[in-house]
Amino acid sequence: MNSKYKIVVLIGLLLLILSVSITFINYFVSLNSTEKHLRTQSLPLSLDNIYTEIQKHIIEPYLVSSMMANDTFVQDWLLSDEANNQKIQKYLEAVKNKYSMFTTFLVSEKTGNYYTQDGLLEKIEKENPNNAWYFKFKHIQESHEINLDFNKNLSNSLIMFINYKIFDSNYSYLGATGVAIKISYIDDMLKMFRQKYHFKVSFLNENGDIVLSEKDIMPERNIDELPNLKKYKSEIISKEPLNLEYEINNKKGLLNTKYIPELNLYLLVEANLDDFITDVKDIFFINLFFSLFISIIITIIITYMIKKYNKKLEYLADIDLLTNINNRRVFTLKLEHTMLFHQRHEQSMSLLFLDIDNFKDVNDKFGHIIGDKVLVRIADILKTNIRKSDLLARWGGEEFVIAYVNSSIEDSIAVTEKLKSLIEDDYILKNLNESIITASFGLTILKKEDTMDDLVNRADMAMYESKNNGKNRISIID
Repeated sequence: MNSKYKIVVLIGLLLLILSVSITFINYFVSLNSTEKHLRTQSLPLSLDNIYTEIQKHIIEPYLVSSMMANDTFVQDWLLSDEANNQKIQKYLEAVKNKYSMFTTFLVSEKTGNYYTQDGLLEKIEKENPNNAWYFKFKHIQESHEINLDFNKNLSNSLIMFINYKIFDSNYSYLGATGVAIKISYIDDMLKMFRQKYHFKVSFLNENGDIVLSEKDIMPERNIDELPNLKKYKSEIISKEPLNLEYEINNKKGLLNTKYIPELNLYLLVEANLDDFITDVKDIFFINLFFSLFISIIITIIITYMIKKYNKKLEYLADIDLLTNINNRRVFTLKLEHTMLFHQRHEQSMSLLFLDIDNFKDVNDKFGHIIGDKVLVRIADILKTNIRKSDLLARWGGEEFVIAYVNSSIEDSIAVTEKLKSLIEDDYILKNLNESIITASFGLTILKKEDTMDDLVNRADMAMYESKNNGKNRISIID
């Protein structure tokens, strides 16, 4: 990386530090006002939003269950038309689809039949453990209940059933009906409360049992298992709203409760006040400061390293490592561009192929190390005795190629003759081989209609013509 890029990186880094520092200072200035805003505005508003969500997602199923139990159609069907299973099936299916419930159900006390939106599911029997819920529900005083159950006939996951008793006009018990929603959906909803509002939400019944809570976050099953709330049990299980500050691990905790009469449950919303502020700090500092600062620093370092290694890779990709001249790949790229330029401007250009004569004999007699030295020496002769504007490359093996840029055929022949003589008379090559080393040359001139393949093929053919005619000579094909 040159000095220009170092200055750019340094300036960018200083600007970034300055920007983050100013943001850091402004955050501390606004921290106190933010905390006050959370206590007086955001927290109460969030609690209202939570209750609204609860009404939407939990109370609605309760109301649907109540509506079904008090529907005269259901009562009449149980009294006089139960033989017509399709009617109740269509009814349950319509309710399920309209309110997007997981399932809807009805149990007839008279026949013991258990119906769902799919029709008759089973016959309720006391001996069947899966049916114990019905007989227990039948004998409780309340007209409805929320029941968490695992019913293998309906799903492989835990389900919340909202059961409601059905009575006729004389208050005679006819059966039970209700709806069910997957508890995984409720768990997702409670998870949303925690992630969006930073609150831990749970539901208690009048015995202090934790009926609903987020899975894996609150494993306790009763308020007595919560040391920080246990002593407030009587206040929490009250139909009056409660706003309570308490100590939790030497930090302030905030608890809000609300009685939900439709469910006969108590809604508890807990928040660790210090953790709530810490979350704000985490979001602000980690996401802004560390994310921006560290990410950009890493980006700069990576950019620097990529440029450094990319430059090295480009060199390795373009250069023949033995002779330190261009390789075939980069030569063809440059040749194509050069050809188009000369054809467009109608300038002369020649292409020369040369192949070292009897090079296999050199390798066989003296070994590949001497053979490599011969290739390096010939590359040096070629590189030293052509113009910088000409293109030179090792084509492969013992073959080399030269593009005489903006050169007439006469000039190209003269330079080629010189190269032929220099190779033949070079004392270093003589010492390496203990005899004269020669090369065969093939030369052609660029035509206006030529493609690169045309030009290369003619030069190659000319070189093989020199090989076939005794070697150590120059052949020209127009």
